[in-house]
Amino acid sequence: MKKYHLKLVLTVLIVALFFVICLSLSAGQYDLGFFQVVAWGLHQLNIPLLNELQLTEQQEAVLMYIRLPRTAVALLVGAGLAASGTVLQGLFSNPLADPGIIGVSSGATCGAVAAICLGLNSTSMFGLPAFAFVGALLAVTLTIGLATRNGRIPVLTLLLAGVVVGMLFSAITAALLTVMDDHKVQQYLFWTIGSLDYRRWEHVLMGVVPITLGIIIMLLMARHLNILALGEAEAKAVGMPVVRYRLILLMVAALTTASGVCISGSIGFVGLIIPHMMRMLVGPNHSHLLPVSILAGAVFLIFCDSIGRSILTNSEINVGIMTAVLGTPYFLYLLRKHTDLQ
Repeated sequence: MKKYHLKLVLTVLIVALFFVICLSLSAGQYDLGFFQVVAWGLHQLNIPLLNELQLTEQQEAVLMYIRLPRTAVALLVGAGLAASGTVLQGLFSNPLADPGIIGVSSGATCGAVAAICLGLNSTSMFGLPAFAFVGALLAVTLTIGLATRNGRIPVLTLLLAGVVVGMLFSAITAALLTVMDDHKVQQYLFWTIGSLDYRRWEHVLMGVVPITLGIIIMLLMARHLNILALGEAEAKAVGMPVVRYRLILLMVAALTTASGVCISGSIGFVGLIIPHMMRMLVGPNHSHLLPVSILAGAVFLIFCDSIGRSILTNSEINVGIMTAVLGTPYFLYLLRKHTDLQ
């Protein structure tokens, strides 16, 4: 791939990220203009432009304590899901793989339902995210444990183990739902479709360290992922310990996904369509694909959340619904176009 092409894509995505962040900070029922947000941002950077658009104290409070943490959560989750999806698609050599394929989403959902069933989400804001994270971690550990044979992790076995573990946790979730009252079931439905409502700086602090650390590790291991994507035989031929690196990448991708899911609920399509779309732009080299996908995932999720808050006058559409509405037709279009070119 030509370097100027990669630089162009990165530049466009960085500009788009700045735009959607400003759009997200201005979107919502409370009146706050796009250029007012831009002026506020420039003021924070000590750039004295657009002084006539200064915010009132109330507007600044809305920006700082409601919209800014929500946007930060969307950025973290979008980047983390896209990075994890890119890694899993590389490991499985399958452009249709996503983080849910190894049981992360099912485990997190089961943990969240358990927290709701026990009433922990009403007593502490950390109860539900903690249970969701533990559930996701348990599901991934079980998947890898079932797939490991004589120190090896065959890809096909891992996929089948992920399906089985996902079905197991889905069954446990269904069993828990049968003993919950209607109010708790509504809480479960609200969480499972993915939402960024009422996100505070505490949620940002819960996700920023594990997601950022996971992204950094995946970026540092991009070269190893390139070798693993060639196949097990080729990786062994260059002396790579395949099982060790595959296990590290699996666990990092799973924990990054779990960290995102536990603070935002189950959000689909980001880890599926973003890596697939970016691969068409920059190619399969993960040293290029990973940073581009990370930026694109953040842009996509922030944009979906902003649109969901802008469509209705007195209400909003959850971000999980928006990712499905915007992601499904575009993904099908790209898939059809890609198939026609082959």
